[in-house]
Amino acid sequence: MKILVSVKRVIDFNVKVRVRPDGTGVETANVKMSMNPFDEIAVEEAIRLKEKGIATEVIAVSCGGAACQETLRTALALGADRAILVLTDVELQPLAVAKLLRALVQKELPQIVLLGKQAIDDDANQTGQMLAALLDWPQATFASKVDVAGATATVKREVDGGLETVEVALPAVVTTDLRLNEPRYATLPNIMKAKKKPLDTLAPEALGVDVAPRLVTVKVTEPAKRKGGGRVADVKELVAKLRNEAKILS
Repeated sequence: MKILVSVKRVIDFNVKVRVRPDGTGVETANVKMSMNPFDEIAVEEAIRLKEKGIATEVIAVSCGGAACQETLRTALALGADRAILVLTDVELQPLAVAKLLRALVQKELPQIVLLGKQAIDDDANQTGQMLAALLDWPQATFASKVDVAGATATVKREVDGGLETVEVALPAVVTTDLRLNEPRYATLPNIMKAKKKPLDTLAPEALGVDVAPRLVTVKVTEPAKRKGGGRVADVKELVAKLRNEAKILS
């Protein structure tokens, strides 16, 4: 069984994101980048399925510029067998990524596609669902537990009201949530081995996909700064503020 895992290069979650002065986007120059945390969880789950003998091969995929090779090498160091980079300098939107992944799925024929439920840069939470729709595959989103047996996968997923357990027939698309697992650290020997693992590069044109943006970002602004708190003299004043000012804010 093959597992395809999508990974994205994003601004590291420890970095304070700053908006460019011209409002065209966020500043990425000289900013630390890393693998999207949700995608790390997806990679870890794929590796665990391989360690259990369920999967035979884990393929890491990324779409973007040449710098994404670093992210793919990280996935290889964690345990992926090989990697594919769809190289493009175009700013990719979720639908374009889903189309690229569909083309790779049709080429590689995996039984499971694992993705993080969302990327922390745009929080779109769309690519996995779009990919499942394009492939006409069953999907299980926000997975907090995944069990694979034969031609089916049982997924416990987080919903607003608690936990929901679904069973999907393979092949299927699964998106991962935070509580699914705790990703491992790449050891130095595995980092060295990752340099020798195959990493293929493809162009969107070779996959027959048009990645031209369909949406235009008009302006990016920072969220409004919170106002400082205040003190009240007694309970009577607190109740008055809750009754009048809090109602206005809500």
